[in-house]
Amino acid sequence: MVRLSANPGDLHFPPVNSASPEGLLAVGGDLRPERLLAAYRRGIFPWYSDDQPILWWSPDPRTVLFPAKLHISRSLKRSLRPGLFNVTLDRCFREVMEHCAGPRSQYPDGGTWITAEMLEAYQRLHELGYAHSVETWQEGQLVGGLYGVALGGAFFAESMFAHVSDASKVALVSLLRQLQAWGFRLMDCQQSSPHVLAFGAEDIPRLDFLIHLAAALTLPKRQGRWQFDTP
Repeated sequence: MVRLSANPGDLHFPPVNSASPEGLLAVGGDLRPERLLAAYRRGIFPWYSDDQPILWWSPDPRTVLFPAKLHISRSLKRSLRPGLFNVTLDRCFREVMEHCAGPRSQYPDGGTWITAEMLEAYQRLHELGYAHSVETWQEGQLVGGLYGVALGGAFFAESMFAHVSDASKVALVSLLRQLQAWGFRLMDCQQSSPHVLAFGAEDIPRLDFLIHLAAALTLPKRQGRWQFDTP
């Protein structure tokens, strides 16, 4: 495993085909915006817990959702009807991250991979116009949402949360519809789960993912604060 330098001028990552079978590529470095953006452009992302050093991953296969192939179940269509939820973009990024880092059934002891260090790093990316949040509201209360990073025509989904049934799903569908309208090529879901596969996500070889990513990165960036084209 390659140990990354913490030198601010060194943004080197090893070739992704040198990752372990689980996708672990490198350890160390830092979470400065320059390094994070360099990682995403190479199909690499950080994922670690408080008791670990920074771990960098590039799994094979990679789970990708192409906006044009979005699948919406019949039951979810009912939740998408006007009046049940209100969905916004970039209204409260930090709060969405904090909810995503909150207690989860898979972390019974309260642990999370969204560490305080990660929260500050992605907040900085948000301030620079690269990281974005989607918020789902019900009766004025934040009940669901997600956040991720956008580069060119690629959106890298990081995490989502829901305090009300279907709230995070409504956020995801609303975002994917907007991304398709903007001409985005793909949403990177990183790793497979029944949740994202139900929306039409696909597990594709890492090499194919990198080809799609390279094409997406040639598209103009949509940097800055986002808002839906229509309410």
